[in-house]
Amino acid sequence: MPSTTPTFYLTGQNNFGNRGCEALVRSTLTVLNAAFGPVKILVPSFDPVRDGAQWPGAAAEGVEFVSTPSMPTLFAKWSGASQRFPLLQKLPNPRPALPASLLADLKRADVLLSIGGDNYSLDYGLASLFFFAGIADAAMAMGKPAVLWGASVGPFTREPLAEKRIAEHLRRLTLVTVRESRSIEYLRGIGVADNVLAVADSALAMKPQPVDTRAWWPADPGDGVLGLNIGWLIDSLRRQAGQAEGIVGEVVAFVREVLATTRLSVVLVPHVAPLNGNAFNNDEVFNEQLLAALGGPSARLATVPRGLNAAQLKHVISQCRLLIAARTHATIAAFSTAVPTLSIAYSVKAKGINRDLFGHERYVLETPKVARDTLRTGLELLLREEASIRDLYRAQLPNWRERAHAGAFELARRLSAQRS
Repeated sequence: MPSTTPTFYLTGQNNFGNRGCEALVRSTLTVLNAAFGPVKILVPSFDPVRDGAQWPGAAAEGVEFVSTPSMPTLFAKWSGASQRFPLLQKLPNPRPALPASLLADLKRADVLLSIGGDNYSLDYGLASLFFFAGIADAAMAMGKPAVLWGASVGPFTREPLAEKRIAEHLRRLTLVTVRESRSIEYLRGIGVADNVLAVADSALAMKPQPVDTRAWWPADPGDGVLGLNIGWLIDSLRRQAGQAEGIVGEVVAFVREVLATTRLSVVLVPHVAPLNGNAFNNDEVFNEQLLAALGGPSARLATVPRGLNAAQLKHVISQCRLLIAARTHATIAAFSTAVPTLSIAYSVKAKGINRDLFGHERYVLETPKVARDTLRTGLELLLREEASIRDLYRAQLPNWRERAHAGAFELARRLSAQRS
């Protein structure tokens, strides 16, 4: 590393509409500063004006928003063709033609960090997987260290050729930091071990930003606030699975039951909302529709207003007594502020993170099972075990936060060893 302020390029992120992406960027800066001293980070953004407004002090903290590389059209077409004609996968993977602006930014950087949590998976298809791997390959071709940062990885089992190639790629990275044991076990099974480090999600280290909630917080909080983050994603997944009615009816019935049978109040919490207001994949819009279906706000029912950033939402979540949430980083915000949480699992991430933090998956509800009755059962479980969950938080939170910093300190150690 140079003696001047080190510069890190963060691939795998392109906007702060997903507050989980914002949380990863903010917390990555925090842990890098702790390990390296002041650093500079280059953050890809397709909307730097809006992203900058989410984090007004970003530039002063060493953040520079840079252009976001788009996936080449021909590369995406190769992915689709290889799915239709599997024999194409036996040919060498085409390397994405990376734009000059990206290559220039990589040259300015000292280290590449692949963030995003689950970009090294099949969740977004082969084109996305090899596109991000191609960016890391380009950095390594320039002699830059490349790191997979706080990730869940795979599995790639259903694509054996891709699995072999990605395993070879991962072995060449300087460091692979992994946030849950399921991924570590999988990586060992495909021969990736020597450069792997178990960590906790860096967002555990993000500091909440206090925000004034008085204008909209339930006037009658009763026995405390239940934060509810079902959101657009779960509704969409249910519809894709053939349930045309989505999830709204079940959630409405659950909330009404909570208000009728307990002294809890309810706050609808978003965690993904495009900053341009687009209704697609927008928890804020979904929550407004859900609130309307419930008859509007009341003394014990509210929704978080539009526009809060990731750190502000973490503060809101920290004020809840309990949380039921689908978005991964909404649950991480709760874990790191000691809020007992039921995780709605739309992928393997929730199960792996819960298993590592709690030693089991009892506080996980799978998306296909989400319904009024299962939500009620999950809430009853949280209430019944609330004291023991809080005891576990008190015992484990210092260790979780330390593990959130582990990747940065190990990277600093490895880079120092390379220099000496």
